[in-house]
Amino acid sequence: MKRLTDWLVYLVVRIFVCIVQAMRLETCHAVARVLAYIACDVIRLRHTVVDDNIRHVYAELGPDDRRAFARRMWEHLFLMVCEIAHAPRKIHETNWRRFVRVHGKRTAVRYLLETRPVILVSGHFGNFEITSYMLGLFGFPSYTIARRLDNPYLDRYLNGFRSAYGQFILPKEGSSAQIDSVLRSGGAIALLGDQSAGPKGCWVDFLGRPASCHKAVALFTLLGRAPLLVSFGKRIGGPLEIEMGVYAVADPEVGGNELAGVKSLTQWYNDRLEEIIRTAPEQYWWVHRRWKGQPPQKHTAAKRAA
Repeated sequence: MKRLTDWLVYLVVRIFVCIVQAMRLETCHAVARVLAYIACDVIRLRHTVVDDNIRHVYAELGPDDRRAFARRMWEHLFLMVCEIAHAPRKIHETNWRRFVRVHGKRTAVRYLLETRPVILVSGHFGNFEITSYMLGLFGFPSYTIARRLDNPYLDRYLNGFRSAYGQFILPKEGSSAQIDSVLRSGGAIALLGDQSAGPKGCWVDFLGRPASCHKAVALFTLLGRAPLLVSFGKRIGGPLEIEMGVYAVADPEVGGNELAGVKSLTQWYNDRLEEIIRTAPEQYWWVHRRWKGQPPQKHTAAKRAA
């Protein structure tokens, strides 16, 4: 029964993708606005989480302003899905400049062509799937650590899109040997740095609140002597008008010791992600529970002492 249910869900998703691909991007944008209104004002989907996140970061906003803010976020999310569906058909090696502007291309290419491994960290901001897709299109394959979807048909379909131009998925569990191989061979590992790591993670300040982060980003950088590139991909106009690039770099072989520890490096890239998010806050995933639980007492005491 589960296998049949998974297949039927997969079939519905494929039909939905076909319908989206048959629509013009301008029509997709109009539909995204309608769906955003329904999700935000009618169904009030995840209203408590979204409103709480926005209220903590933008305390000056009143209820109506927060609702309008949330509606713009939902519009972005629905439009992002449409962009992902259209990207393989519209963006190619010969016409990508019509859709994508690259910021800091010299810096990015220089590090990606080095023999050292590279760690690319971004957040749930903008259209990070298109960013990874474009990286592969440019001839720079990358490896992403992600949990497999419970639906095997959807998991295979999504990974097919991601790997079409060289974005390969490594499972969260049992992939340490593959990760070591990528690092030893000088490959690129792309990670989302704003996922909650639970009570045992590295606690830093993110958008004014304590947040738990996975230590892997900093450890890969420090142990592998790999440059850490804070990257982004945000919409700067209409659908599929994307600016992507490298925002900041932390190179273990350049500079002093101020970023030589896991906590200091984790705080550094979270500060950079925060700066990126504030340039277009409606393109951040306020819908996900980034801030879970409370940090250990030692983190709270250290913050007060500072």
